[in-house]
Amino acid sequence: MNLKKLRRLYREEMLQVRRRGGRTRALGTRRPTLLPCAPNQRQSLDFVSDALADGRRFRVLPVVDDYSRECLARTADTARSGLRVVRGLDTLMARRGRPAMAVSDIGTELTSMAALPWCQRAAVG
Repeated sequence: MNLKKLRRLYREEMLQVRRRGGRTRALGTRRPTLLPCAPNQRQSLDFVSDALADGRRFRVLPVVDDYSRECLARTADTARSGLRVVRGLDTLMARRGRPAMAVSDIGTELTSMAALPWCQRAAVG
C-alpha cells in the first residue's frame, strides 16, 4: 500500500496520521578529534569480550595510548562493575599520570554511577 492510499484511508476514517519520531542525535557538539602529538595526551578504552571453553564469558579492558600505541593496562574478569573499572583507572593514573583525554565507546561500565563522577573528579576530557 502506497502513502497516498494510506492517507486517503486515514482521511476517510477520520483518523490521525501517525507522525514519525525524529532521529536521535548525540548530545554536545561534534568536532573532529585531533591527532595526539605527545604520549599520555589521549588514551583509548574499549571492552573486548570472548568466551571460555565452558561457555562463561569474560571481558578485557585494554587501555591504549593513542600516540605510542602502547597498551598501558589490560584487565580481564568475568564480571566487571563500574567501581572496579574506576579502581583500575585510578591505579593507572597514579602510575602514568592523568591523560588529557580519554576516548571510549559507550559501554555500560563507563556510564555507571561510579564512572561518570570519576571523569569529573579526575578532570579527564
